[in-house]
Amino acid sequence: MSKILIRGARVLGGEPQDVLIDGEVVEAVGSGLSAEGAEVVEADGKVLLPGLVDLHTHLREPGREDSETVLTGTRAAASGGFTAVFAMANTFPVADTAGVVEQVWRLGREHGYCDVQPIGAVTVGLEGRKLAELGAMHESAAGVTVFSDDGKCVDDAVMMRRALEYVKAFGGVVAQHAQEPRLTEGAQMNEGIVSAELGLGGWPAVAEESIIARDVLLAEHVGSRVHICHLSTAGSVEIVRWAKSRGIDVTAEVTPHHLLLTDELVRSYDPVYKVNPPLRTERDVHALREALADGTIDIVATDHAPHPHEDKDCEWAAAAMGMVGLETALSVVQETMVETGLLDWAGVADRMSQAPARIGRAEGHGRPVSAGEPANLTLVDTAYRGPVDPAGFASRSRNTPYAGRELPGRVTHTWLRGKATLVDGKLT
Repeated sequence: MSKILIRGARVLGGEPQDVLIDGEVVEAVGSGLSAEGAEVVEADGKVLLPGLVDLHTHLREPGREDSETVLTGTRAAASGGFTAVFAMANTFPVADTAGVVEQVWRLGREHGYCDVQPIGAVTVGLEGRKLAELGAMHESAAGVTVFSDDGKCVDDAVMMRRALEYVKAFGGVVAQHAQEPRLTEGAQMNEGIVSAELGLGGWPAVAEESIIARDVLLAEHVGSRVHICHLSTAGSVEIVRWAKSRGIDVTAEVTPHHLLLTDELVRSYDPVYKVNPPLRTERDVHALREALADGTIDIVATDHAPHPHEDKDCEWAAAAMGMVGLETALSVVQETMVETGLLDWAGVADRMSQAPARIGRAEGHGRPVSAGEPANLTLVDTAYRGPVDPAGFASRSRNTPYAGRELPGRVTHTWLRGKATLVDGKLT
């Protein structure tokens, strides 16, 4: 590979510097750098971040290639500034064996737009009755360290305990979709004033909070790691904060849409706002932002959930739950966290790159922008502001809640180990 000189970039939002890439690594960071024959990228004060890492992505392949494939999903990831994504297990067939996780891992390696780390299922078929092949998936070429039945809760306490005990042996983590199923039967949206007025089945906050409370106690008892997927309520924040104060090894994520949108949007009956967990109240949104800022919530994860047009363009009750998020995540975080003064760009780098890479053990990702480190980088035009146009998405699906909405920030360049995957906003 030729050398690349990024000139005048604000590394983590600091003063402008030059960054020289040589092959797969950063060779130097400083002022007035030069390199004969290097390709020059004029950053003009854009913010340079370590490549983003998403701990919660649905790539759908194998089985639902009408929604997304590993190729289209990783192209969407590169467009959003991500250099690594963790692919959830709710595929068809379910990623509950070494064979399936290796298939997803190899597809990621073949396409090359970002690294793909499969997440293994906790239970066979996501059915909650029998532990999946956790050890075999960990020992496979994919080296799985994160396990989740996301989309379904591991609601049986004994099964959850066994999973925590099993992954402790190799330092793995169980990522829980916290949803007590009996409390959410027929649920269509957040339980509250809006659901009562609309006559839609409510998804109560306690259905999330009760599972989180149980699981942090199980993790403490076992001495294992538990990660809470898409935390969405103020009560959940307080439980995680309490658990951390006791030294329990728990981490948590929040999605961009839960940082910005509220259940008031459901009054439109537009299924684009139907998601699990549901959009919550303004009070919850405020609590989530504060918790992300103070570190109670460790990371932002997209829960990128693509669906074909026919699964969302229908009546509310029949619509699938989920939103795409890879290509808008950083913009939403800039809107909700940076422009509100809750996080600086170094904090964004921690919550969207360094911490998720650490939790998922994504080797080579989430590293400092400094000499000798892998050149996994993202360049962001933070001064840009414009409407979201789903027609320009790289994802195969268009189920975004932000269509036509003005958001700040635009990823202009993404480099994966020194290779450009996005240049001037266009995929290579």
